[in-house]
Amino acid sequence: MPSASDPSSTTTIRRPTVTVARAGRVVLLVVLVAAVVSFPSLAPNPYILSAGILVLNYALLSTSWNFVGGFTGYISLGHGALAGLGAYGTGLLVTRAGLPSFLALGVAALVVAALAVPIGYAALRVRGASFVIVSIALVLVLLLVFQSWASFTGGSRGLTVPRPFPDLLRPEHHRVFWFLFAGLLALALLVWWLIDRSRFGLGLKAIREDEDKAESLGIPTFAYKLVVFVVSAGFTAAAGGLYALWFGDLDPVFQFSILTGSYLVLMALLGGVRTLFGPLLGALVVGTALEYFKVEYGGTPLHLVATGLLLALVVLFMPDGVLPAVAAMLDRFRPAQQSIREVTAAELREQRESGVRAETELAATRPGTPSTRERA
Repeated sequence: MPSASDPSSTTTIRRPTVTVARAGRVVLLVVLVAAVVSFPSLAPNPYILSAGILVLNYALLSTSWNFVGGFTGYISLGHGALAGLGAYGTGLLVTRAGLPSFLALGVAALVVAALAVPIGYAALRVRGASFVIVSIALVLVLLLVFQSWASFTGGSRGLTVPRPFPDLLRPEHHRVFWFLFAGLLALALLVWWLIDRSRFGLGLKAIREDEDKAESLGIPTFAYKLVVFVVSAGFTAAAGGLYALWFGDLDPVFQFSILTGSYLVLMALLGGVRTLFGPLLGALVVGTALEYFKVEYGGTPLHLVATGLLLALVVLFMPDGVLPAVAAMLDRFRPAQQSIREVTAAELREQRESGVRAETELAATRPGTPSTRERA
């Protein structure tokens, strides 16, 4: 058992609230899981359940976007195009190639992830506003392609995707897809959490803070950005494909819309782009508001005005998001806490001895204080 005189022994000074904070996170996670599991049973009618699926789809898409936006700081408005590719890829593999629904979903997600390599290779060489413009251009190009290639994609007539569970009534159909969306969202959150705590994630955060400095320190910035862009594209395409199997009717104007990318950015910014559950919170708020405004004022552009005002308020007053703002507010009411750095017993002893020496030297220099030799 190490003693106080053993230099190798350590004394750990920990925050007294670390255990409480962790317990709080666990409780919140349990409450979140319970809410997700119980929502299909608590929904009063199939419409509310379908609206919940749309919000869950937004949460999945914004979390997928957060792989790029949250880790690297690159603002992409083109993720709606990746979701559209996943949706149309899934639908075309089912209707044209005859693949089973969920096999088509997996293949489409892999194909879009593979296509993200050349897309990212071209787009990620620019930064800032140039990257935003390139992402918008991707949406517009794909919209023109899928609208014009009517013989293959259905064009403006749209594409009907067969339901994977034709024997289920619509309420049961919604209930099954609610859990499918929830499962895919849980997987995306897990992958984001693992990256956040990895060395790879540390390199991505360095790119976000100062890409030039990160590159000078030896981080392969372009390779890191490309890898996380491919991961984000895969999850985004899977979300789009799952939406196609659930909704069953695809329209290129809706699937390849710049508004979709704008919604994802707003959701992530509102909740907090650098947090795990920030996009989920943003999707809950913005997605619910969008559905409400579309139902109440669907024939007017009022829902777009409301979205723009909300984005302006977030950028002006909570640029880091709701969750970081709440955390900072709570930190103000906490007492000052010690560092969690581990300090060896030898370091503590040295600190005490240096303190004693400093007091002795200070006393020896005071006027009228006899020196050590005079006292002797």
